[in-house]
Amino acid sequence: MIDSAELVEELLEPGEGWEPVTGGESGAVVLRSLDGARYAKCVPASDATVLEAERDRVAWLSEQGVPGPRVLDWRTGGTAAALVTSAVQGVPADRVPAEDLWSAWRSIAESVRQLHDLPVAHCPFARDLTGMFATARDVVARGAVNPDFLPQEQRDTPGTDLLDRLAPQLERRLAQEAVDAVVCHGDLCLPNIVLDPETLRVSGFIDLGRLGRADPYADISLLLANSRETWPNERRAQAADEAFAEQYGIALDPERQRFYLHLDPLTWG
Repeated sequence: MIDSAELVEELLEPGEGWEPVTGGESGAVVLRSLDGARYAKCVPASDATVLEAERDRVAWLSEQGVPGPRVLDWRTGGTAAALVTSAVQGVPADRVPAEDLWSAWRSIAESVRQLHDLPVAHCPFARDLTGMFATARDVVARGAVNPDFLPQEQRDTPGTDLLDRLAPQLERRLAQEAVDAVVCHGDLCLPNIVLDPETLRVSGFIDLGRLGRADPYADISLLLANSRETWPNERRAQAADEAFAEQYGIALDPERQRFYLHLDPLTWG
């Protein structure tokens, strides 16, 4: 893990005023300016290419009319790189009570639809199933699957077995993706959706490092599954699924949802 104080000294300059927020994936450090207007995501120089790809996605999406951060600066040094973006003002959707999330649910569905309605042919980034499956194979081969990301019932199952269960569906899912591909967020869970605390409308999407062309269920499956952690019971969760589907304009395919929900955890590691 790189040291946040060293990063400020090397890349961000102490006089600018930064405070650590959280440690990120792959040794990333996230800092926030003292005025709350900017965030800096910092990684070791060995991960600079990955962060540069995220920078390009943030810059592209900010030009498409979909709310989110803007790139303010890109800084590199001898041992690290930093992406500085504007803050999206509001509260992450996982931090609001269930009733507020329910009030925001229509806006969330509308915003996901807005993102997915972007002309997919104009998106220069891929998050396609071929790439996802190749990443999953690599993660599984390295024994790097994080069990905390898996559904409870799968945590004692070897990663090779989990991947083998998905492989027979691959051809069918690739055919569906070829027809239905959209511009996906790539990690569409509630912490990456920011809400205006007063209006409970979406202020923007954040953490765009996996944004790209993909099957819409790569996003939908994560969002609906993650929101279940907020709803008070299964009845409300089912109602939320139905409300999302109606607002988004889709007849949900449970098997397709399950495929992507079980594949995504195998791509982190």
